Parts: sequence; structure tokens; C-alpha cells
Amino acid sequence: MEPKKLAALISSLISDLLLLLLLLFPSSTSLSVSPISPNSNSYGNIFPLLRHFLSTQELAAASLSLLTFSRKRKRSHYPQLDSDPTHEDRHKQHEHRLSELDRVVQNPDSFKLVFKMRSSTFEWLAGLLEPLLDCRDPIGSPLNLSAELRLGIGLFKLVSGLNYSEIAKRFRVNESVTRFCSKQLCRVLCTNFRFWVAFPSPGELEFVSKEFEKLTGLPNCCGVIDCARFKLAQLDSISNNAVSVQIVVDSSSRILSIAAGFRGENGGSRILKSTTLYKDISRGRLLNNLGENQYLIGGKKYPLLPWLMVPFSDANSGSIEEKFNEKNELIRVCAHRTISSLKNWGVLKKPIEEDMKSGVAFIAACSILHNGLLMREDDSALMDLGDFDEEDDDGGDGEIEGKLIESKGSEIRYELARRLIEFQ
Repeated sequence: MEPKKLAALISSLISDLLLLLLLLFPSSTSLSVSPISPNSNSYGNIFPLLRHFLSTQELAAASLSLLTFSRKRKRSHYPQLDSDPTHEDRHKQHEHRLSELDRVVQNPDSFKLVFKMRSSTFEWLAGLLEPLLDCRDPIGSPLNLSAELRLGIGLFKLVSGLNYSEIAKRFRVNESVTRFCSKQLCRVLCTNFRFWVAFPSPGELEFVSKEFEKLTGLPNCCGVIDCARFKLAQLDSISNNAVSVQIVVDSSSRILSIAAGFRGENGGSRILKSTTLYKDISRGRLLNNLGENQYLIGGKKYPLLPWLMVPFSDANSGSIEEKFNEKNELIRVCAHRTISSLKNWGVLKKPIEEDMKSGVAFIAACSILHNGLLMREDDSALMDLGDFDEEDDDGGDGEIEGKLIESKGSEIRYELARRLIEFQ
């Protein structure tokens, strides 16, 4: 069997095996592309193990990808060589691969502008995705394009937001090829790398909360929840004119959970109640596994719950309630920065010129790449927060909020506000 097909087959089999394990032992994987997603977790210790296997799969895919790439290039450009390419040969191969993108990228410094990542990150990502991007072509129409070029076309769609015909001219390919590469990149990311967006295990939550405590003095905070809206250019009776997305992030603006696919008119509280995140936390599957009163921070659009701390209403100047509100707002900047960064991807910056399903796929793909770049310590796509678009903060659903406020939540919030005085 050809190395390329073997690599894709092994990667697919590993993914299927892990998905089977996730079905047998539901995990806390937190990327959902529909209002309801089966990601509850009643086995707190199984997910770190699965993440280890997934990381192993990632490394294996990268190794197989590099092996496949080397052999493929040797056949194409060095048919007379029977031995492995020398260092000089590999350098020439590397130059050839990048030269395929020279029409769009003039020099390595422009990678951040064109692809929202460093050139080294692009090469790393191409190595990971190669067996998956290469394994399937349109029926009867093999593309004969390198993984770098396929990745470049798909990324350029996400980064620029240009229509397929304009991108086709830039890369000198057919419009159908541009569309295929863009859709394929989203499909590969959402299918094989969705574990890059995952709610932390109990042990990892402790680290997340410590980072928030360093920032504000509030203990046991495990994330910030917020809601964003992305406009759709194609209007219909089902999707209306926007898609709403719920995200949870940590202090570094890394996405811990995302649920997309909600119609734009839904408010923060209504979306929250329909997500698996809400059900899992309410049933004690995600928070408070270490005996602490762990919670998320939210804005005024959300209800006050024992695990969801929102601002005090009508806080007096100089009061401990006002101090708490200030820290609440400071923490929520992390979510604002994430939303601004997502909306800075060209395909999401303007109304998405796709149907609801494709629009959600674009949002999910950009979210996965957002976390992948942070994992690589590549901040090319991370925005310096300026003026946050307050249109997302719609005030929530008052009639739902009033019913969900609980006395225990009020007690926890007041105790947190009191501790702020001691911290200062």
C-alpha cells in the first residue's frame, strides 16, 4: 500500500478507535457544532488518558506525513536516487514546496499577513495534515497538488474571506479546486483535530484557576463564558441572518468549550440552558471534582448560579460589590479578546457567504486553529484588544435569569467579593 494511503488509513483507524472509546466512556471534549452535543463526562480520569492517545496520534500522523512527503518528493523530483535524500536534497525539496506559494507569499515575513501564522507554524501544520489532505480528491479529478498548496488555499480562504473565484486567480487553480480545498481543510480540522478544543480535566482546572487568581485575586475561577454572533449573508427561514456561538475561555484566551449552530436571535441564557456544558456542570460532571466551589465568570446576560458568577446589579460606589464587578469585567476581557480574534479572520469578519452548516464549519475551523496557534506559542492571530463590539452583550433573557437566581449562588458571590478586600 502507498505510504500516503497507509498514513491516512492509520490516522483514520486511530480516530475511529478513540471515538468508540469516547462513546463508551463519554468525555468532556467541548467542541460542539450543534445546539445539543453528546459530550458529557462521568468518568473524570479517562479524558487525560484519551488526550494522551490523541497527542500520540498527532505525533504519529506528523511522522508518517514527513515519511510520505519525503518519499513522494523523491519520486517526483529525484527519480534517479535509490538512497534517502541528503541534507542538500531536503533543503531543495523545502525550497520547492515553499516556491509553490510564492505567487501569494513574497517572503517569510509576510506569512503572518497572508496566513495568520509564522512560516514555521505553517510547515508544522502542513506536516500534521498532509496524509489527511492528500487522501481524498474529487471523484475522477485528482488535484495533483502538494499538501502545502492545499493548506495554503484553505487557510487563505479563512484568513482573507475572499470569494472562491478571486482566490482561484491568486493561486492559479480552478474555482472548483479552491472550493474543494477550503471545505476539505474545515472537514479535516473539525473531524481529526477537534480535541484541540477541550474542557480541562480536574487536574488541569486547578492550573486554570491559579492563573485567574494571579490576575484578579478571585480563587477557583475555571473560565469565562460569553456569546458571540456571526452574520450570515444567505438569509433563510431556518438560520435567520446570524449564527450565535457560546464559548468558554481561560486567562490566555484559549478556548475551553465552544457550542455553535444557534439562531442569532437567541440570547446568552437561552443558549446556555440548551448546551451540554450546562447539563454537565449542573450534574457535577465538570466542576467541583476537587471539593472546591469552582465556577465560571459571566456577564449580565447570564443568570446567577452556584457555578456562574455574574455582576451585582446597582452596586454602590466604593462597595465590595463594585470591587467584584470590576474584577468580573477584568476577567471577561479574556473572552472579549478571543471573540475579537475570531472575528478578525476574514471569513468571519464580514457576513459569511455560505449556508448555516458551512458557516458553523468555518467558525469551528477558526476556533481550532486559534487554539493550535496558542499551543505553538504563535500569537499571529491573537488580537490586541481594542474596542470590543458590545452588540454581543444584549443583556440576556431577563425572564429566565430571574427564575434561575439561587440563594447559594448569592452567598458564594458575596463571599468572593469579601475575599477581594482581604486580597487587596
